[in-house]
Amino acid sequence: MTLSVALGTDHGGFSLKTELLPWLQGQGYNVLDMGAYALDPDDDYPDCSELVAQAVTSGEAQRGILVCGSGVGVCIVANKVPGVRACLCHDIYSARQGVEHDDMNVLCLGALIIRVELAKELLTAFLSAQFSSKERYHRRLQKVLAIESKSIIGKRDRTG
Repeated sequence: MTLSVALGTDHGGFSLKTELLPWLQGQGYNVLDMGAYALDPDDDYPDCSELVAQAVTSGEAQRGILVCGSGVGVCIVANKVPGVRACLCHDIYSARQGVEHDDMNVLCLGALIIRVELAKELLTAFLSAQFSSKERYHRRLQKVLAIESKSIIGKRDRTG
């Protein structure tokens, strides 16, 4: 089965995305291009972040990749969507370990922080990693999901 990957960016990550998209396709991934489709200095990172996060939580994509200038903004927004575990990673260990230990499903990158070759290495580590079968990681993930669930229920209670 070919892994489906949702890829999105704002203007700050547009140039890096244009290099990563064909590379990912060349690696055999089914890439869902969630935009931006043209360089627009007035676009906003919450828009692409939400699209990628929704693609991951709906099952349309198994993993998501978000790029902005620093990677911070897209990471914040993606983590607002229940079911998303997005992390900003600029080192190979974290990109792999985030999946293996924490079931990370969205990788966030800062185009102003890293160059394309490192980005490709990070994507390789992220996309090839699998969540560990060790009990302690599953136990911890269940605790994370319980916190997320309480937050969702608490929000509903506060809003009616």
